[in-house]
Amino acid sequence: MDIVSEIRRLKAERGAVILAHNYVAGSLQDIADFVGDSLELSIKAAQANAKVIVCCGVKFMAETAKLLSPGSTVLLPDPDAGCPMADMADAAQVREYKRLHPDTVLIAYVNSSAEVKAEVDICCTSGNAEKVAAAYKGRPVMFLPDRNLGGNINKKLGLDFELWPGCCPVHDKVTVSMIEAARKLHPGAPVLVHPECRRDVVEAADFALSTAGILRGIRESDQKEFIIGTESGILHRLQKENPGKKFYPLEPCMVCSDMKKITLEQVYTVLRDLSNQIELPPEVMTAAAKPIRAMLEIK
Repeated sequence: MDIVSEIRRLKAERGAVILAHNYVAGSLQDIADFVGDSLELSIKAAQANAKVIVCCGVKFMAETAKLLSPGSTVLLPDPDAGCPMADMADAAQVREYKRLHPDTVLIAYVNSSAEVKAEVDICCTSGNAEKVAAAYKGRPVMFLPDRNLGGNINKKLGLDFELWPGCCPVHDKVTVSMIEAARKLHPGAPVLVHPECRRDVVEAADFALSTAGILRGIRESDQKEFIIGTESGILHRLQKENPGKKFYPLEPCMVCSDMKKITLEQVYTVLRDLSNQIELPPEVMTAAAKPIRAMLEIK
């Protein structure tokens, strides 16, 4: 069986779109209708008005797609593809924090579960986090679940938001010494890292950008070589979009095992069987959509 052809056949039969995050395997990116970051993908899927959405990413991304496309059937090829960062803040903890701090604004990074989103005031992405944060300057704020992204925003904007003790394990392990070693191997190549990295790493790099920012910045740059300090899956798209440029991973170990769980075989199976559907309670759907829409209203 030619599995790619079968996926395309089933996709047409189901009226489906396939979303692939920048971090998943290149073979999945190549069959996707849309490749991007989590919120960008969900917005594109909603605009496509697809009957079926296959989310090649992790669970919170599939939940976000369901929140923005409630009438669509959303499939997660591997139900065990989770996000350690998202798991570092659960809804019960957030509810208890709200009870103790009723006047504090809760800003949730989109890398959080639907149940957590249902408890907060507004969401943000790594690309628009500064804009969202600036709207609440001067107010008591808890930023969750990523202490690194929140800390980098605090530093850049001169804020003092309280930070939830969570992080992305892949980005949190990046060190300044890794950057120094990479610069020696590839002198002159700028270092681009994700703002989920620690503050000293962000300060040591040339740029700290979301995945969309990295992709855009490299497309527009005259540089020919780059050191990339985020999950290795993005290298596939970078090379595909910039064939005349060279990319070096900051560290070969920058791999998210959950992003790499999804396979072509799983995509075929969920399209065939309409299995692993994302279902959310109606009250969670209603509450969790509000902070996402509040974010989209900030210009």
